[in-house]
Amino acid sequence: MTGTEDPVLLRADGRAAHIVLNRPRALNALTHEMVRRIDAALTAWEHDPAVATVVISGAGERGLCAGGDIRAIHDDAKTGDGTAAAAFWRDEYRLNARIARYPKPYVAVMDGIVMGGGVGVSAHGSVRVVTERARVAMPETGIGFVPDVGGTYLLGLAPGELGTHLALTGAQTGAGDALLCGLADHHVPAAALGAFTADLAVLSVHDALARHVQSPPPGALAGQREWIDACYAADTVEEILDRLLGRGEPAAKEAAETLLTKSPTALKVTLAALRRARHLGPLEAVLDQEYRVSCAALAAPDLVEGVRAQVIDKDRRPRWSPGTLAEVSAADVDRFFAPLGDRELGLAGSDSTVEVAW
Repeated sequence: MTGTEDPVLLRADGRAAHIVLNRPRALNALTHEMVRRIDAALTAWEHDPAVATVVISGAGERGLCAGGDIRAIHDDAKTGDGTAAAAFWRDEYRLNARIARYPKPYVAVMDGIVMGGGVGVSAHGSVRVVTERARVAMPETGIGFVPDVGGTYLLGLAPGELGTHLALTGAQTGAGDALLCGLADHHVPAAALGAFTADLAVLSVHDALARHVQSPPPGALAGQREWIDACYAADTVEEILDRLLGRGEPAAKEAAETLLTKSPTALKVTLAALRRARHLGPLEAVLDQEYRVSCAALAAPDLVEGVRAQVIDKDRRPRWSPGTLAEVSAADVDRFFAPLGDRELGLAGSDSTVEVAW
């Protein structure tokens, strides 16, 4: 075990090796150093015959990880030249791809808050365990950003238009809905997590799961598929809003009201990113696209403004620019997808694009 002040704790327990994100006061938000530490651990354990299973969890009682360190990204976008944020994303997205292809079972304990970058280090794993306390979300449009860390890949694979609803609204999902949307694989009650992880020290993942998996609490999205699929199948955010407002279901109108609080630019870019992701193929190609979008967001005003309003000043009153959907042109959206030349992430050309399943 490393020192308790380290942001990432690493330990071996029998046949399992554990990664514990250890910034509980910051909801285990990921820093660049943490990404590097996780990657180095995966390298060390990949060919270690004593390690049969890798487990990732979060310190504290509040969650696995609330996302990337958006204060640092805000500061780099506002007062720096964006190179630090771009370097962080480069390594983070490479880690996300590596997790998806890891040759040993990678067990993600998705307990409590799992958002943004937290989804990236968990939902690409081969064994994704949620508890009844899980709150899984990609809330980027609320800070003038666009779902990344492979979020548009995962949400693009969700049934019907559920992923579009979650991406645009940033809505949180519990255990049942996370399973329905393909963001998780198994439900283990929070009270059983200690016994489950202890069993991983001596048992295979399959046998440990067999001891502890239970049916999840019921979700809400399955019963809302009719209006979600009908409304979010529209070609534009404006039409999605019109359809939501025209429905009789209170939940549809609530979704419309939520969308009206989000960054207009982020909404339009997110919809385009999701639709494009469905045709790009493997995760690596989608991460390449997300890297272009994220780098473009550094130069746009809404990311800095969104983080200011939601995280720094906490006045919850962002002043988006442009302020309306009508003012965001197709050319404005296209700029987020422009090639980066020699700054491309370049994951799609990597050797392995075959996902590992256990």
